[in-house]
Formats: sequence, structure tokens, C-alpha cells
Amino acid sequence: MNRPSRNENLLEKVERLERRLAAAKAGAESSFGFFEEFGRTVLNSLSVHVALLDAEGRILGTNLQWKQYGQENGIQGPSDATGMSYLAVCDAAEGESADEARDVAREIRSVIAGESQAYTLEYPCHSPEQKRWFLMRAIRITGRGPLRVIVTHEDITALKEAQERLKTRERELEEKNRDMEELNTALKVLLRRREEDKGELEERVLGNVKQRVLPYLERLKGARLEPEAAEYARILETGLKEIVSPFLHRLTSSYLSLTPQEIQVAGLVKDGKMTKEIAQLLNVSTSGVDFHRKNIRKKLGLTSKKANLRSHLLSLSE
Repeated sequence: MNRPSRNENLLEKVERLERRLAAAKAGAESSFGFFEEFGRTVLNSLSVHVALLDAEGRILGTNLQWKQYGQENGIQGPSDATGMSYLAVCDAAEGESADEARDVAREIRSVIAGESQAYTLEYPCHSPEQKRWFLMRAIRITGRGPLRVIVTHEDITALKEAQERLKTRERELEEKNRDMEELNTALKVLLRRREEDKGELEERVLGNVKQRVLPYLERLKGARLEPEAAEYARILETGLKEIVSPFLHRLTSSYLSLTPQEIQVAGLVKDGKMTKEIAQLLNVSTSGVDFHRKNIRKKLGLTSKKANLRSHLLSLSE
């Protein structure tokens, strides 16, 4: 029985190792191909226009959106722009955007040189048919391997239009706020004028009643009247004073604890009537008037004897 030689065993091991290496290589190539295809699919699915630049600024590859944009806008050269110098195109730009394009080329060179990691720019790209805005980014890829820069252009038209609508709405709101402020000012003026007119009307009515009505009532009361007629005259005088006097209305609303009789006495005191006169006008005794005056002072908080009741009542009507 022949035994395999040592060289034959070594040869078999080498062959097995080669087969394993070949299988591993095939698997790696398959995996690399999968991930390369996966990455290309992902890039083509993006709505962003993507280009890969080398250290010289030449375009190594672009995604589907970049190619479609070139075809739709009649850009000269290959639709994928592969091999073109992105920097040279920016340097050679003409027209209104020439200066901005050269600034872009300078900033991308700064990214390539490692002076900055990234660069961004918002810029308009309007056509006769519509207005468009884009956001451009240039990002330096760090790590092993040759230097690469990814350039993207993202359509931000919807965002810019939303911002414009928001600004327009803010301006409209500011204008409405100004209108409301002006309206409030006008209303305040009208209300103040209304109060002034109201005060003037009260003063005129009160003055007319005091000058043209009450004197005749005083004379009527001095005449020899039947008791019933005298009572009517007194009631008429009291009612007139309660109706036309703004002081009495303020007094009633501010000091609800005053009785109707006390309100009448307070009104007469404010008019300068003495206790005896008030007693005659209200047909009560002087002690009754003093009793009412004392209660009025107490309810109005005039605890000090030095506080003048008439002066306080006059201040209420100002």
C-alpha cells in the first residue's frame, strides 16, 4: 500500500486554500457589487441633485435627478456631466449670477483644501415660467482613499414660498393690529367726548331746572296752598332734584347704604342749604335733619369733626 508523499499532502492543502480564497473573493465581489448597486439606487431615489467631485473639481458621477435636470434645462455636454470640471463651469459663468458662481468655486476649493469642512448657499434659479430656489451644499469626505467632495442642490421652492406667505401674513396682521390700535384710539376719543357731552348736558339741564323751575316751586311753596297741593309741590321738587342732579346719581351708586331721605338731605347740604332750610324744604324737624346729617357722615367715613360734609359732597360731583 502506497502512502501519499509529504509533498502531495502539502499540494492538496494549497489547493483547498486557493479554493477558499476564490470563494471568499467571489463573495466579496458579490457583496461589493450589491452595496454599490444599493448605494446607486439610494442616490437615484433622492429628490436632491447629487454630484461627486475629485480633488481637481471634476465630476466623477451624478445621480438620476442631476441627469434629468440637465436634460430638462438643455445643459450642454453629457447628461450626467461626468468628466466635466464643476469648478471650471462656475469660473466661466456669465450674466447676473457670474460673481456668485465664482464665489461658489472659491468656496469649494476651500473645502477641497481642507480649510473648511462644508459650504452652503441658498440661491434663486428662476425661469420664465416659474420661480425656483435651491440650497447648494459642498461637503468634504474624510477617511481613507482619495479626496472626494459631494455637491448637492436641493429644490427649496416650496419652503421659500411658504416663508413668503408667512411674511405676507405677518405684514397683514401688523397692518390689522395698527388699524385696531387706531380704531381703539378713535373709540377712546369718542367715549371721552361722549362723557364730556354727557357732563355738559347734565350741567345744562341741572342749570335750567335750578334757574327756571325750582325758583317757581319755591314761590309756589310760599303761597297759601292746600295741604295736598303743598305735598305735591314738595314731591315735585324732590323728584326733579333726584332726576336731574348727576351728583345724586353718583352718590346713589357709590354709597348704596344711604336711604332715600339721606340722599335728599345730602343733596340739599351740597347745594349750601342750612339745617333749618332743609327742615322746611323736607317738612321735617331740625333734629331730624341733624340725625340724617350724622348718619350720612358716618356712612361716608367722615369720622373727624374737622371734615366738612359739604366740601366732601362737592368733591363727589367733580
